[in-house]
Amino acid sequence: MGELSIKIKIGDREYPMRVEAEEEERIRRAGRLVNEQLRAYHDRFGTTDKQDLLAMVAFDAYMQKLEHELAHHDLEKVFAEKVASLNKLISRAVT
Repeated sequence: MGELSIKIKIGDREYPMRVEAEEEERIRRAGRLVNEQLRAYHDRFGTTDKQDLLAMVAFDAYMQKLEHELAHHDLEKVFAEKVASLNKLISRAVT
């Protein structure tokens, strides 16, 4: 569909970017979620320092990413064990 020029406002700053048209809504949603987290941390901790707030949002995002990666790894392990078990059952049934 082509590239679009958009601006995403995070905190008090606007960031111009060029994005693929099909990615626009996801990128805008990510910007809204960052701003929601900034407001939540501001309300929770009372700090107004944008750098501190952005650092907390970044840290929280990476913690969630690591948790999802761990959960994904655990699921892959379970699936691999199930497939191995099914392969053994099939091998026994064939022989």
